[in-house]
Amino acid sequence: MTKRFSGLRLFIPLTLLLMLVACSDPPPAYQSLGRDAVVLAFGDSVTHGTGAQAGEDFPTLLARDTGWQVVNAGIPGDTAEKARGRIGGLLQEHDPELVIVELGGNDFLRRQPATQVKEHLREIINAVRDYGALPVLVAVPEFSVISATVGSLSDSPIYEELAAEESILLIDDVFSEVLSEERLRADRIHPNAQGYRQLADGIAEALTEAGLKNQIAP
Repeated sequence: MTKRFSGLRLFIPLTLLLMLVACSDPPPAYQSLGRDAVVLAFGDSVTHGTGAQAGEDFPTLLARDTGWQVVNAGIPGDTAEKARGRIGGLLQEHDPELVIVELGGNDFLRRQPATQVKEHLREIINAVRDYGALPVLVAVPEFSVISATVGSLSDSPIYEELAAEESILLIDDVFSEVLSEERLRADRIHPNAQGYRQLADGIAEALTEAGLKNQIAP
């Protein structure tokens, strides 16, 4: 056998190995939470479940899907600015391992500067991290009547920026996609029961991909 063909025999397995490595899934970013984990869902009326019946909110649905103890700490009308004052007490009361932060929509409706909303969210994230819990951020659309009407809402860019700057998990596009579909909305800023189901599924999928949720249902 010539050296040319000998080298070819070595080249082909090496190429296949590199292709397999490139196509394999990356390792999970986090360790999975146990079935008895306490998770704090920290947000506004969307976390609370406005627009649907009791038990149809995404924290309750997420608890059913995971077996986790998910605390619904959503307050209708809450803003990122105001929420900074209550996060500390909730962390002490519930001692969560994971905190899902869904805030900013009411700040946008009040025409607060996006840069200011971003810094208020950063304070909340830092408070969660300083306590020893893991913060996860849900991206919120910067509401526009026109965009909502034509079904083209998109996440405010501050969420992707903040997640990158703070190196935290971002759950993006899910909320915007729900509010962009009329059949999933109770009104222009709140999901209905079907919308909350899709929101919970999207959050669960993102947590699974990150390694926080086991793929096998409880």
